[in-house]
Amino acid sequence: PSFRLKTPVGEVVDLARLRKKAVLIEFSATWCPHCQAETSHLVQLAKTLSPSRYAIVAVNGDGETAPSLYAFDRYFAVPYPTLLDPSGQPGSFHAPGSPGKVTLSYGVRFFPTFYVIGPGGRIAWRGDKELPDALLLRELRDAVGTH
Repeated sequence: PSFRLKTPVGEVVDLARLRKKAVLIEFSATWCPHCQAETSHLVQLAKTLSPSRYAIVAVNGDGETAPSLYAFDRYFAVPYPTLLDPSGQPGSFHAPGSPGKVTLSYGVRFFPTFYVIGPGGRIAWRGDKELPDALLLRELRDAVGTH
């Protein structure tokens, strides 16, 4: 499903505008230790990807507030957009909240959960929990047909 969500500083990211690229979407939460571990790896992965062919976006999957997500981004020096998915019960760095509409529409049950969206806008792959960087890179490359 396509979506338009805001970053903690109010910039709008529209998934449809990333068409023609392979997009890695990570659904995560700041309180999740597995997400924290994965973020360091994604930051490094992002540095190796060509921005003309690939994009990474993270969706905060439990309705956290902008200050909480902004602090997380700053701590990990996240270079890709992290997006707020508002919910009725916001989470925090210390406690889970409830999922937002986008998180629910993607059927996320675990953090982190990854999706690769191909250049045509279709889901090419999905994976749950911590995953090796090499696997994420392979799935992104497979989505655009390069190895």
